[in-house]
Amino acid sequence: MRWIFRLIGAVLLALVTLAVGLFLLPQERIAEIAAEQIRNQTGREVSIGGGVRLSLWPTLGVKTGPVTVANADWADDEPMLRAEALSVGLSARDLLRGRIRVSEVVAEQPDLRLLQNADGVGNWEFTETTGVADNGETLGEAADETSPVMLERLKLSDARLLYRREGGGEFALSDVDLTLDWPEPSGVAHIDLAMSPAGERIKVAAQVANFQDFLASDVAPLTLEVATSGGEASFVGRARLNGEASGRVTMDADDIVKMQRALGLGQGFWPEHMGRGVEMVTEATYTLDQRLSLRDLSVLLDRNRVNGAADLYLADPVKLTARLNADALDFTPVSAKGGGAGAGSGSTRLGWSSTPIDASGLGLVDASVTLDAKSVRVAGTQLGAVQALFTLVNSRAVLDLARVEAFDGEITGQLVANNRTGLSVGGALQAKGIEMQRLLSDMADINRFSGKADMKLTFLGVGQSADMIMRSLSGSGRIGMTTGEIAGIDLEALMDSGEQNGGTTVFDTLKASFDITGGVLSNDDLAVELKNFRADGTGVIGLGERDIDYVITPVALRARGGEGLAIPVRISGPWARPSVQPDLEAVLKANADVKLDALEERAKEKIRAKLSGAPGDTRDVEELLKDKIEEEAKKGFLKLLGGD
Repeated sequence: MRWIFRLIGAVLLALVTLAVGLFLLPQERIAEIAAEQIRNQTGREVSIGGGVRLSLWPTLGVKTGPVTVANADWADDEPMLRAEALSVGLSARDLLRGRIRVSEVVAEQPDLRLLQNADGVGNWEFTETTGVADNGETLGEAADETSPVMLERLKLSDARLLYRREGGGEFALSDVDLTLDWPEPSGVAHIDLAMSPAGERIKVAAQVANFQDFLASDVAPLTLEVATSGGEASFVGRARLNGEASGRVTMDADDIVKMQRALGLGQGFWPEHMGRGVEMVTEATYTLDQRLSLRDLSVLLDRNRVNGAADLYLADPVKLTARLNADALDFTPVSAKGGGAGAGSGSTRLGWSSTPIDASGLGLVDASVTLDAKSVRVAGTQLGAVQALFTLVNSRAVLDLARVEAFDGEITGQLVANNRTGLSVGGALQAKGIEMQRLLSDMADINRFSGKADMKLTFLGVGQSADMIMRSLSGSGRIGMTTGEIAGIDLEALMDSGEQNGGTTVFDTLKASFDITGGVLSNDDLAVELKNFRADGTGVIGLGERDIDYVITPVALRARGGEGLAIPVRISGPWARPSVQPDLEAVLKANADVKLDALEERAKEKIRAKLSGAPGDTRDVEELLKDKIEEEAKKGFLKLLGGD
């Protein structure tokens, strides 16, 4: 908003100089002489078209046709000021008393272009020249003897205002309506402004105390209110005409995205599914080097309150440094609605989304933000204290997790999103003392696996959609546990009797490592140690394809006189509908030295006893054995996953 006051000051200077010059001249040849008078007072060429019409009483007034004021000689050829018509009203009573009070200046469709060169000189800085008036005295002397000018009201209708700095940015406003009421020179000026930076009308109301001093670039008290369809903002403090300001800023937005758009700021990088209600209070200071400091900052984002301090350097790109703290943060709405799984665009299969990810927001600012929160909730997952540093430089974001209390343990590490030459995501995470029951319950709705685990994971994915990223994943990791439980399945009872009727499996250790290549996770060293059993695992999990082909082999260590008995179970197919069945071929290979005849006979006798209540069943014993093992294995696996 600093440019608004700079524009107002320039408009006042240009229009008042033009208007007052008209009243200092005889009526004969008034347009021609007026142009010459103003040229000598400003050093600029002036054109007044269509003649000048005067009214004398009760309101002394002037109305002109089209008016132009030339630009500075170092600027471009476009006029500094152009207006379709100019109307000026004077207080006749004040004029009789020797005072010039401009009761109203109305400019129709004015076009004001303010330019500033590399040395900081503005085209609104006029240089007075000396000419000779009709009475013989120089025009400069005549101007010096003129009484002080007071402007009571200024009105711009359908104006276009432009500010451009050499080597810097450009600020333009069109369809601007402005009214300035300034009844007393040393008093308060009231400014009402309506404009449409992005098509939607916004309104600005300001009160400037000691407005005369303000126009002379002195510090003055300022109250400013901005109203848009998305929300309101206000400033109460002190400011200069050049834009320097210090005071209290408040904002109350029902829809922050709508408010940003109305102000011509676009949507920015606001998360699509985050609540858009925002309240903010801060003590702000802006300086001429484009630095904005925010102290005693308190922001309410939807239902999350964050406190702290921030510094912004409003260059290109914007640079942000902030130190934030919070009690409880809840980002569930963001994550719950923004998940990546689902039918891809133009795809009929269930899988990762192929909708392009717009990561352009990573290039809007450079940032360094520290966060210290007592708790954070994300996608239904409740985390404890979080201490993190977020840095963003040239479209590369890094989240350093100094400490995250999660699942009764602690997570540290780093997450990266890089959009410099296409989007990539990666990370390196370490977890200690993580309770697997809480982790799997929150992440996969699996509640039967419990125990403390230590984990490490590194990963990297590249692509412009979740589907591309998951299919390109590479990395590695490992997991280790000491003492844990699997509820709903008793492996010892299953191995002893072939039946699975609930219970709990208690294991002593679990270890596994894995590699990820091309979106496929490979593991060949899963080892679970129980009191009398061991379970080994090997296979692949398609992270991109969302499928699995994995073999778990429970081994009864005391079977066959201590030689052990292994019964592999294969899990294969899509994640949504995996097939679970015993791998009988692997059973025979794993136990080739067993006396097959004796084993077969004992199995047949046991199965016949189990099926004694099913007369008329014509299936042979081998088929019954296969069906029985498959049924029990599948039942146990489904219980492990939390099914009935």
